[in-house]
Order: sequence, then C-alpha cells, then structure tokens
Amino acid sequence: MDDVDRKILAELQEDGRLTVTELAARVRLSVSPCHRRLRELERSGAIQGYRAVVDATALGLNFEALVFVSMRQEDRDTVAGFERAVGELEHVLDAQRLFGEPDYLLRVATADLAAFQRLYDERLATLPGVQRLTSTLVMKHVVRDRPLPA
Repeated sequence: MDDVDRKILAELQEDGRLTVTELAARVRLSVSPCHRRLRELERSGAIQGYRAVVDATALGLNFEALVFVSMRQEDRDTVAGFERAVGELEHVLDAQRLFGEPDYLLRVATADLAAFQRLYDERLATLPGVQRLTSTLVMKHVVRDRPLPA
C-alpha cells in the first residue's frame, strides 16, 4: 500500500459516496488507474464494505450502555457459543474480546432504560458461560466513528 492508496482510503472514509471520477480528481489520478486501485483495495480486503452512518436517535435508539462480561468458563465451545449468541443480538452494536478481566466489552443501544433492562435480564444474562455482567451508561460521545489514520 502506497501513499496514493492511503489517500484513496482517507477520501472514502470521509465520503463513501464519491464517484470514481470525483475520487480520482481528489487523489490526482486519472479515472482508470484510480478505478483499478479502488478495485484492488476492495479485493484485498483493505476496503471491507460501504455503509451509511445512521443517527441512532432517528431510529428511536436513545439509550446506550457499555456492558463488561466476565466469563465463568472459557473453553472453546463456551466461547464459540457466547460469541455466536452475541452476534445474533441486534442491539449489540460492537462486541470485543479482551485480554485480562473482563473478558468482553459490548456496546449496546436500546430505546430506553426499560428496554435495556429487558435485554440485560432476558438475553445478556443468559448468554453461554456468563459469570458476571457490569454495565455503565454512555453519557455523551466525545469521539465517534473517526476515520482510521492514513
């Protein structure tokens, strides 16, 4: 990956709806070489996809929490079952396995505190291998969806 590829990635992180012509102009390439580089970045997995960034409140998701998960057991089957089940929960926006304690960090968005409590009690607490859940509420986003550095 060279500086031109990094410029392409930086521009697309800022505006994923750029046409190839607009992108080429911004990175100072002709359209054909820009298009070839773009396809190669997609093929290599450097670009994993394109999506719209949607305001959670527009969907009625006004409540966000971070949930720390400590596992009772961490054998391969339990971990796989836990991760599969977390992947099926649409209100879990991010899930990360951590080194040390706790074992996982989940970012969860729901309509309100009551909806979060139901999700917590009925789904999160019943996930395979869970020993303890600890949550904290998100007061405000200071940095959000920042593009990766070039």
